[in-house]
Amino acid sequence: MSRTPTNYYISDTHFAHRNIVVFTDNNGNKIREFETYEEHDEAIIKNVNSIVKPQDRLYICGDVAISKRGIENVGRLNGRKVLIKGNHDIFKLKDYTSYFDDIRSYKMIPKHGVIVSHIPIRLEPRDYHRWGWNVHGHTHHNVIDDPRYINICLEHTNMFPVSFDEILETIKEREEIMFNMQDNNETLTHLTNWK
Repeated sequence: MSRTPTNYYISDTHFAHRNIVVFTDNNGNKIREFETYEEHDEAIIKNVNSIVKPQDRLYICGDVAISKRGIENVGRLNGRKVLIKGNHDIFKLKDYTSYFDDIRSYKMIPKHGVIVSHIPIRLEPRDYHRWGWNVHGHTHHNVIDDPRYINICLEHTNMFPVSFDEILETIKEREEIMFNMQDNNETLTHLTNWK
């Protein structure tokens, strides 16, 4: 009996990006612990394929590849792929279309009040009833000091994709904590890291 396809999300794969292995955080620590970009790319491919099955949907939330040759790695990933374009996805559409079923600027999931994007989208108070959560990439190791923003850059997901069910669990946990903290005027900063 086959299982129902699952939606997975991953951001900022940066395939074939020579410098991704030398970038550091504010403390001087490497944001991705690899010696070469080839090692980096192979680890992502291995991690994705260990979870994502061919019938699953994989949303790559921007910055899939920094050089054109890196786009070919998408063909080695399991799943039916959708690209949510990022600021580094600058090549011609034809360079992406053979690897992706769809290419979008963002994805809306109204039932859960979620908007998925590469660059974080400002959540306006007047729109909370529609869009209370932003699943995003782009900021790498940095986080937005607001628990409604869920950073799925690889630096926050241990270099693995996350399922939409995991995202919903995170939303539920953050909602409960936010509700309990509301009256205490406590800081919400600790909630901004994945899980």
